[in-house]
Amino acid sequence: MEKNKDKYVIFAHSGTYDRLHQVATLALTAAAMGQEVYIILFFWALKKFCSGELDKPDFPQEYQTLGKQVSMLMEEKKVPKVSEMLRDAKGIGRVKIIICSAGLEYMDIEKGEQSDLVDEVWGLPTVLNEIKGATTLLYI
Repeated sequence: MEKNKDKYVIFAHSGTYDRLHQVATLALTAAAMGQEVYIILFFWALKKFCSGELDKPDFPQEYQTLGKQVSMLMEEKKVPKVSEMLRDAKGIGRVKIIICSAGLEYMDIEKGEQSDLVDEVWGLPTVLNEIKGATTLLYI
């Protein structure tokens, strides 16, 4: 199979702020470098995108004691929010945010509840066909 050097795929599973922030920074950077970016949302990332709390800082349980400090530092240093970076990434280049259709069902989300950042809802066969040949596949 021929590799498509311009395809950068992020399978987003986790819904904690630190990991979604990493998804957004990687997508923004890849878009700025001219790559076609696909962010595929599953489980907790999907739930967070559809909750209206995408920019609410929350951190993994094991880091709760440092979470407030990190949140304050990020605010003090004017670090962009997840939604801002994703909007910027979409403005720069070819960035698609995709929901796994089965995820809507098992995360109990109605079709109209997703964020305006989401482009499409795909089943796994479509996901696998569309990302064929990608040279970068990340699981976060």
